[in-house]
Amino acid sequence: MQSALAAVFCLIAIFTGPAAAQTVEEFYKGKIIRVIVGLPPGGNYDISARLMARYLGNYIPGHPSVVVQNLPSAGGLVVANRLYADKADNDGLTLAVIERSVAQLAIQGDPNARFDPLKFNWLGSMSSYSDDAYLLLINADHPAKTVADLDKPGVQTRMGGGNAGSSNRHFAAIAKDVLGLKIDMVSGYPGATNIFLAMQRGEVDGQVIGYGSSRAGQQALWDAHKLRPLIQFGRTTRLKDFPDVPTGRELAKTPNALALIEFAELAFFMAMPMLAPPDIPADRAAALKTAFMQMCKDKAFIADVNKVGLEVSSLDGDGIIKLLQRAATTPKDVIEQYKKLIGG
Repeated sequence: MQSALAAVFCLIAIFTGPAAAQTVEEFYKGKIIRVIVGLPPGGNYDISARLMARYLGNYIPGHPSVVVQNLPSAGGLVVANRLYADKADNDGLTLAVIERSVAQLAIQGDPNARFDPLKFNWLGSMSSYSDDAYLLLINADHPAKTVADLDKPGVQTRMGGGNAGSSNRHFAAIAKDVLGLKIDMVSGYPGATNIFLAMQRGEVDGQVIGYGSSRAGQQALWDAHKLRPLIQFGRTTRLKDFPDVPTGRELAKTPNALALIEFAELAFFMAMPMLAPPDIPADRAAALKTAFMQMCKDKAFIADVNKVGLEVSSLDGDGIIKLLQRAATTPKDVIEQYKKLIGG
């Protein structure tokens, strides 16, 4: 009797043990991975997600199909909350692309961010902003030749900005209230193109905008030398294109000012992030992370990204975790100052 029971248990072990476990390749073969984009169609996040969907499956064992679904939701905040809470998505078949600052909301203590960003499986970011900068730009015919000139007597500088949640407003406010520069804000413009038109009409003198996106949209102004950068944010060092233009960090006069700028700039260094929910099987999570970084080295992928005016300067998932861990050590009083500054 005992020998018969032993044989039964042995058979159970054979059919339920590691030998019968599904490999990553077996799991993904013939499957469809859904990438939820927490922003509307047509923007940079949507475009990058669709490019990634075109190539990512080539590097995942089993070569699953990858499709994109747009679910606009406060930059992806609702998507992040859903992926964190819904255990049905923890099989490795649901990924997401969210706005770069969504993870930061949780660190700020935003009650609407109901997730721990450190528990997500971050696949990586297509861009780490290493070849870009968030520039405080003015018209080249403005009296200020350097950032120091903004505070000269009689020099008036009006910066155009969007609504209360716009990054251009946030960093103009940092320039004014943290760096102490003499500038005024003119808000309410629907987008960067509208502000450039306002600059040409003389309504405002400048704006804060990404170097790459401004070149993509306003190459003629750059070619005609009609724009002058005075500060570069989103940089730990000066971009090689602007060796004489200081970073925001260089201009910080106190440790708290530096800490606030570092916190504000966090999102730039994970500019196009892709993530998977927590608690997906470890082997699938590892395969997805490896596939993401292999995709970012694909020459055809890089060429397609460059064609639409974007860039690939990838950061792996561990790099994103380190950024978030560092941001989480920001003193609470600095975070509170930042929240007041941006109006939230």
